[in-house]
Amino acid sequence: MTAKIFIDGAAGTTGLEIRERLAARRDLTVVQLDDRDRKDPAARRTALNAADVAILCLPDDAAREAVALIENPSVKVIDASTAHRVAPGWTYGFPEFAPGNYEAVAAAKRVTNPGCYPTGFIALVAPLVRAGLIPADAPLTVNAVSGYSGGGKSMIAEFEDKASPDYVETVFRSYALGLAHKHVPEMTQHAGLKHAPVFAPSVGRYYRGMLVEVPLQLWSMPKAPRAAELHAVLAEAYAGRPFVEVASLEEAAALKTLDAELLKNTNRMKLFVFANDRTQQARLTAVLDNLGKGASGAAVQSLNLMLGLPETTGLV
Repeated sequence: MTAKIFIDGAAGTTGLEIRERLAARRDLTVVQLDDRDRKDPAARRTALNAADVAILCLPDDAAREAVALIENPSVKVIDASTAHRVAPGWTYGFPEFAPGNYEAVAAAKRVTNPGCYPTGFIALVAPLVRAGLIPADAPLTVNAVSGYSGGGKSMIAEFEDKASPDYVETVFRSYALGLAHKHVPEMTQHAGLKHAPVFAPSVGRYYRGMLVEVPLQLWSMPKAPRAAELHAVLAEAYAGRPFVEVASLEEAAALKTLDAELLKNTNRMKLFVFANDRTQQARLTAVLDNLGKGASGAAVQSLNLMLGLPETTGLV
């Protein structure tokens, strides 16, 4: 018997990508509503309650409303919005980020998909905070750049649709200048920090892929860790994980540049420790696809675990 999956909000960027990843699967049945029924509360309620797993690809308020429509206690939910990322009772859908989280996702009825930027930041920082190499009260900064698909349909049109009044020819721009981006609470909580990091996101004129970087003044930290110590903790945290790779120190030292599109169209993420032991400085960097491990790929990975399937099923 195949599992029945309903994607609520399947017309959005993340929803479309999830549908693409599930299209060739024979172990699942994906339920779709026609255009007339997509905004009909009764039709959505029926589809949500008939699903084995409902995947919500909706704005935050609509995602909360969708959860409220579910009355069938056997329905499992993956919410790709920001609505439940720090909410009690929801399991964080980044299986690799903490010990025991694979088992938590597999057993969960409610899973919240991580944000793309937080996926890279938490992957880099959480293991080092747990190990005591980065103090929980450290004043951290996150510098990051994403392809414009991360902004959804409106930003895609802004960069691609020359007929749109909002079209821009910008090559690179910074945003979230008010220091109140919706990803910050998620970053703070799941990385185990006492204070919010300074988050400096930006967007480049390319479709998909991202770099997330955390610069460190190692001399300022109580244990003054060296590059080898940082690397050893990250390598141990992700050993044997099929979608998270930690580059060797030798590979990192040999690089002159790092391409944000390196892992586009995959569910993979690669972590680097760039460091200078003489100056006691480091740049922790994650590269991933904002629509892959940063969104739809992550949702499919959680879906596989929740259905008791190999996490790699249907993913590259």
